[in-house]
Amino acid sequence: MTSHDFTDSGNRAPLSYRHADVFTAKAFTGNSLAVFPEAPCLSTAQMLAITQELRHFETIFLSGSGEGGEVAARVFDLFEELDFAGHPILGAAAVLHERDGGSGERHWRFRLPRKTVAVTTHRTATGYHAVLDQGRPEFLATIPAQNRLEIAAALRLPESVLADLPLEVVSTGLRYLIVPVVAGLAEAKIVRDDFAELIARHGAQFAYLVDVGALEGRHWNNDGVMEDVATGSAAGCVGAYLAKHRIVPVEEEFVLRQGRFTGRPSLLTVLPQGRPEDLHNVRVGGEVTMVAQGTLDALPG
Repeated sequence: MTSHDFTDSGNRAPLSYRHADVFTAKAFTGNSLAVFPEAPCLSTAQMLAITQELRHFETIFLSGSGEGGEVAARVFDLFEELDFAGHPILGAAAVLHERDGGSGERHWRFRLPRKTVAVTTHRTATGYHAVLDQGRPEFLATIPAQNRLEIAAALRLPESVLADLPLEVVSTGLRYLIVPVVAGLAEAKIVRDDFAELIARHGAQFAYLVDVGALEGRHWNNDGVMEDVATGSAAGCVGAYLAKHRIVPVEEEFVLRQGRFTGRPSLLTVLPQGRPEDLHNVRVGGEVTMVAQGTLDALPG
């Protein structure tokens, strides 16, 4: 078994989990999450079925005791396993800190299937604060000028609201097409059934819409049906993009807002590190609030 494997041992139960809200200091706002701190005996199919049953936007399953602050992790949304995600890792780190106790700063390493990341946590008056090092951003592609209008139309945006900046594909683990605008967030929506195919032509997995003046963003599943509340993985890409184009200064933390249009306002702190032309890391953080705890009395077969 590799460090990323979770071995299926059948329908063992009960299995406990923690419900946390991430990127908020107030319960029932932010991005909700289910964390299974000890789930070494589940198959991929079982983890996906549990995620779909609980109906959080994402669920994270951990394996290992966390000795030395290191655990294996697998993250699922309602459709599939993700190679990387922000808010599940931040929430999981806070849950581990709560489990192990201590008021001082704690350091964790999460081994994902294709990437290992570091997280720092500390207690706050309302819960925990967690910060994730997403590593060196990659700038993978710039959208040709002749395709800007097509992408704007797919997001129900007039070309006039696009910022005078390039549309770029950026990755810190997942490949996001960053679409910068100066207005139009409220009216935006994915309106093409083939949106995933459209952005895949340019090498992107997802798209993130960011108002470069207000520092506020929106993100949807590619079918356009479900809007994400707060997208930690995308926030690192946005921070790198804004720093590269000198919209925000490097080595200074800024706040990215998201979730207003879902009724769950969220605050994501972002810190691009390095030089605009040579960024070596992006840190994304936020508050984590514990909401509930539960136990699965049965597991999917």
